[in-house]
Amino acid sequence: MGMLEGQVAIVTGAGGAIGAATAQMLAREGAAVLCADRNPGTAARTADAILSSGARALSVKADITEEPEVAAMVAAALEAFGRIDVLVNNAGGSSGRDVDIAGMDAGVWDRTMALNGRGTMLCCKHVLPQMLSQASGAIVNISSGAATAGQLSMPAYAASKSAVLALTRAIATLHGREGVRCNAITPGLILHENLAPHYPEEHVRIDAQNILSPRPGTVEDIANAVLFLASSMSAFVNGHVLPVDGGLFAHTPTYAQTLELGLDSLRLRR
Repeated sequence: MGMLEGQVAIVTGAGGAIGAATAQMLAREGAAVLCADRNPGTAARTADAILSSGARALSVKADITEEPEVAAMVAAALEAFGRIDVLVNNAGGSSGRDVDIAGMDAGVWDRTMALNGRGTMLCCKHVLPQMLSQASGAIVNISSGAATAGQLSMPAYAASKSAVLALTRAIATLHGREGVRCNAITPGLILHENLAPHYPEEHVRIDAQNILSPRPGTVEDIANAVLFLASSMSAFVNGHVLPVDGGLFAHTPTYAQTLELGLDSLRLRR
């Protein structure tokens, strides 16, 4: 018996690396999974992998910025499986033109907010009536470490992912007493196959210097965290944010530089 035996999950952005790993993880634990993505081909690929393992799955095309498509996604899950127990809001994205505020294109800002903020809200909006009617449900929102500290790029992305954290707390506060849990994950750098070719090697080195883990993060790390927050193992966890970042935000800003100096440098001179 898996931890989600007999349950139904929706995973948005299920065609991407993190989304696919998450959808397959939930399926291995017994859930029937609706795999949603704006790219129908990648959504179908994830669903086919689940079906080939003997679990239940369905793929749908869904652009989460379009409310009719979100409504149709939820309707498809209910028609196929009869209920919705888990929603994983994984779909999102950023723009290479999201560089700074002084030169911000308002269209880039609006598109980023629509995808990461409004899209996540729409998915919650359309799943909540079913979860409330069941008096049970778990929503897991994928935010970002960028939402928790200022950085030198991507201000629109950071602001939109901060909105996801506020939305998470609002839903938990509004509906926790009605049986709905809503939590968020803030991943650190996850160099999956889609991102690695585009990520500067020097920045990979900087990240490695600043995480407390002896290895980089993987898509399975995120999927495992989602499973925890989606399952009864976290039944008393609501409205919280779980960092899955190898300890990136757990230390002082001078951590990497101090390591380079050596721990002996910390001893006070007499």
